[in-house]
Amino acid sequence: MRPGADEEEKRTNEIGTAIPLLDMLPDISGRTVTADAMLAQRKLATYLLDRGADYAFTVKGNQKTLLCDISLTLDEIMASCAPDFVEPECKPDHGRKEKRSIWVSSELNDYADFPGTGQVFAVHRETLEVKTGKKSKETAYCITSLTGDRATPERLLYLNRGHWGIEANHHILDMTFDEDRSRIRTGHGPANATLLRRFAIGLIKQSSDNVAETTRRLARKPRRVLDMLKLTGNTRPRMAFG
Repeated sequence: MRPGADEEEKRTNEIGTAIPLLDMLPDISGRTVTADAMLAQRKLATYLLDRGADYAFTVKGNQKTLLCDISLTLDEIMASCAPDFVEPECKPDHGRKEKRSIWVSSELNDYADFPGTGQVFAVHRETLEVKTGKKSKETAYCITSLTGDRATPERLLYLNRGHWGIEANHHILDMTFDEDRSRIRTGHGPANATLLRRFAIGLIKQSSDNVAETTRRLARKPRRVLDMLKLTGNTRPRMAFG
């Protein structure tokens, strides 16, 4: 199989299933649908607008012209202007401290070749690994149908953070539990299996920041699962007798 074929197949599958899945929802009017770059497509944007919903998409290289227009506009603004909003600093989450800043522009509303453009925005994220001191920086470029009078920079940053929180769980499902290769196909099996995997992720995150490593450790010695769930005699609280 040629390099990138798996990624291309995944992209095709996601685009082909997004609209049928949304068709199952009786009413999405007034909702904002967030999506990563694979689904940043004109067809999906038009579909959402026709149903009275809004979109907030991350834009990457699969939309080269759109990405170029957005990055050129926002890079100039970022170089000369302070952020429109900076997320308040909070306690470390899963061993990391993050600082997120956002710059917003409506300059492309009448220019961008994308349905219903209301704003474009850039989210700059600085991450510090507390234990190692390792720092990283990343900038994401996005487009939304929400105009400035309907969504403040703070609201757009909230939508972006919420989306990537969901994406993080998808990444764990794909990379640690290999969900994409699951052979469960019939009835409610796929949905039930996903619920069980998410339940397992939630349990592991209560005691560990590294889901992949903890999963491998539990797999080597299944008895540890019972210990983690406090189902063994030596992990249950002892009863006090007077």
